[in-house]
Amino acid sequence: MKVYLETTIVSYLVASPGRDLLQAAHQEATRRWWVGRGRFDLFISSAVLAEARRGHAATAARRLAALHGIPMLTVGREVAPLARTLLRGGALPAKARTTS
Repeated sequence: MKVYLETTIVSYLVASPGRDLLQAAHQEATRRWWVGRGRFDLFISSAVLAEARRGHAATAARRLAALHGIPMLTVGREVAPLARTLLRGGALPAKARTTS
């Protein structure tokens, strides 16, 4: 099965334990899933790498280390309509927009 990793996954994976119970639960679920990630063909995009580089330098370095070696998808014109639909429908946050 092919899985596209959105930046949130790797962010939960490398973040310090959260005090918020929901955040802590997301982190734990992500860590458990990550252990079994070998069952999947993982992919990322240049947008994920760009977002993973943002923020606190040490945390960004941990995100990039976790993403190392995961193949990157090429984003072509045919992806733009899907991305707009996902953004418009709220499946992705507005900050996920990389182009107009």
